[in-house]
Amino acid sequence: MRKIITLFTILFVFLSQSQTKELDSLSIQLAFETQDASKIETSLKLIKLLYDIKDYDRALKYIIESEKLSTNLNYTKGIAETNYFKALIYAEKGDYINAVTGYEKSKSLYKSLSDTLGIAKVNNSIGLIEIKRGNYSKGIQYSLAAIKELEKRNLKKELSTAYSNLAKAYQNINASDKAINFNMKAVEIQTELRDNAGLTQSYNQLADLYSSNNENRKAIEFYEKVLRGKNSDVDSLKGSILPKIGAEYLKFNDYDKAAKYLLEGLNINRKADNKLGILTALNSLGELNLQTNRLKIAHSQLYEAGIIAKGLDNKVELLKYYRLMMKLDSTKNNFDRAFIWQREYYNLKNSLNNSYKLKSSDSVSLDFDPNFENDLALNNSEEGSIDTLVGLEGSTDKFKLIFYGLLAALAIVSTFLILIYLKRNNNIKYTQELEEKNLKIELQNEAFVEQTKHLENVNNVKDKLFSIVSHDLKDSLSSINGFIDLLRDGSLSKEEFDNLIPELSENANNASLLLFNLLNWSKSQMQSLEPKPTLFDVQEVFEEKVKLVLPRMESKGIQLINHTLRDFTYADRSMFEIVIQNLLANALKFCKKGDTITIANHISNGNCIISIADTGIGISKHNLDKLFKNSSFTTVGTNNEKGTGLGLSICKELVELNHGKIWVESTVNEGSTFYVQLPKSRPA
Repeated sequence: MRKIITLFTILFVFLSQSQTKELDSLSIQLAFETQDASKIETSLKLIKLLYDIKDYDRALKYIIESEKLSTNLNYTKGIAETNYFKALIYAEKGDYINAVTGYEKSKSLYKSLSDTLGIAKVNNSIGLIEIKRGNYSKGIQYSLAAIKELEKRNLKKELSTAYSNLAKAYQNINASDKAINFNMKAVEIQTELRDNAGLTQSYNQLADLYSSNNENRKAIEFYEKVLRGKNSDVDSLKGSILPKIGAEYLKFNDYDKAAKYLLEGLNINRKADNKLGILTALNSLGELNLQTNRLKIAHSQLYEAGIIAKGLDNKVELLKYYRLMMKLDSTKNNFDRAFIWQREYYNLKNSLNNSYKLKSSDSVSLDFDPNFENDLALNNSEEGSIDTLVGLEGSTDKFKLIFYGLLAALAIVSTFLILIYLKRNNNIKYTQELEEKNLKIELQNEAFVEQTKHLENVNNVKDKLFSIVSHDLKDSLSSINGFIDLLRDGSLSKEEFDNLIPELSENANNASLLLFNLLNWSKSQMQSLEPKPTLFDVQEVFEEKVKLVLPRMESKGIQLINHTLRDFTYADRSMFEIVIQNLLANALKFCKKGDTITIANHISNGNCIISIADTGIGISKHNLDKLFKNSSFTTVGTNNEKGTGLGLSICKELVELNHGKIWVESTVNEGSTFYVQLPKSRPA
């Protein structure tokens, strides 16, 4: 690859140097020549060389000087050639009016000289301009008029341009057979000239033509020739051609090859941000996935294609998008949406058909008409005559037309204003009715949503209750029932029974606390818990609840440190008891033998602060975020004690019902401290 690039660079430098040498040589020769026809001929060679290297400004300077000298010497050929080159430069700069004027002037001079080659070159150039401007009828006739002489003289470069222009014109008026014929002729000459850019263009046009004729194999053959060309490494070219090849394979259901080319083309176009290439690839991929019943992928690809097609105003691809969306929604049984796509499809199709009719080959002569220039001149003179007559008649009736026009305008405006007034009143009334209906619907929807949420909450409470009762409560009660059966059957001695009493007590306490928590949790979930606050002594509640857990503490070898003080808080006493009982049970659950539990209370900013601290296993940062949530989060205790995972969420709800706060501070392997803040008096 590097060798090829180096070779091209050397060739380019060589050609540049040779052109520069030729320019210098002609410039020197021109400077020393006398003011005669030979000087004009040398100047024309220099002008042609400058035109070929696209140095139009310098070329124009020489054209002006050469035209002056030709006029002074009455050298008709020089005047014709300078006008021809001047027109060529105007055409390159997009100034078509001055270009056509220059061509016509040079053509009349060539005719006076009977210079058939000059006439052919001018006709070929005018044909190119008319085809570019969309005047296909004129363009075709001018180009066909030029070809006969160009073929006779075997001017390959000019013939290549003429054949290519005619192929484009015939393609634009849907005369595909003619377009294919002239493209083939162009390919033959471009191959001889080694015109790679021209070959790429001709192959591409041939492939498009065969594709429109549904000759898919031939279309693929010519698209692949484009890819095998010397310009095939250019991403913009590959991005244009690969989706087209994929679309051709899709037409005869070769899905694997179609997917390969389409995906490669899509990736190249996305990297280059080539919207047209992305659009072509997405539309075809959407069709592929629709045919293979991958409807979600098809919908996603077609949705993006539709946005791009509308942004680019690409009516051909937009028509394809509407057709595929109609088919997709029909497949999904969305017939209402399919009907909308069908309507959009036929509206756009009719619009395109109307524009095609304007460019149809039916209104254009496909073959050469020897009298076409006389017909053009006659048409132009007829149009001029008609314009003159219309102008005269118009001046006679001018004032009448203005008067009647003003009256008609006044009547139309009055009618229009009345209609607007009536329509406005109807719209206001209709809008009010719609607003009232919308308000009713919104209120009904809100009621439905609230009712649905309530039913979901009740259902969740039921499921949770059944889950806990069927699992955790069943375990505790089954254990107690087993002890009773053993005692009744006389299978246990008194000493064995005494040893099992702590375990029996533990199971009974677990079942009691479980039922207690379940009852309060279910009430809170049903929103039936109502606090009944009173002033009570915090220390009394601690003393009562410590008595309940003291036997379990002693059995686990845990020490209690009591720093409570006599202090009053304003809250629901029974709810506070539940909180303290849960927090003490929690501390006991996660302590090992030798650990301590410290209970305390103090006053802070007019609030009563209660704390229950332990030196147990602590809580990780990850699990701290899960505490106090409505979801049941639980872990096994140090003696494999189980829980419902509801205790802390109940504590949080009960504390907040009493205008308080609850929080925790914990370090793994060092212990945890739970804090409860409650008001000391009735909140404002």
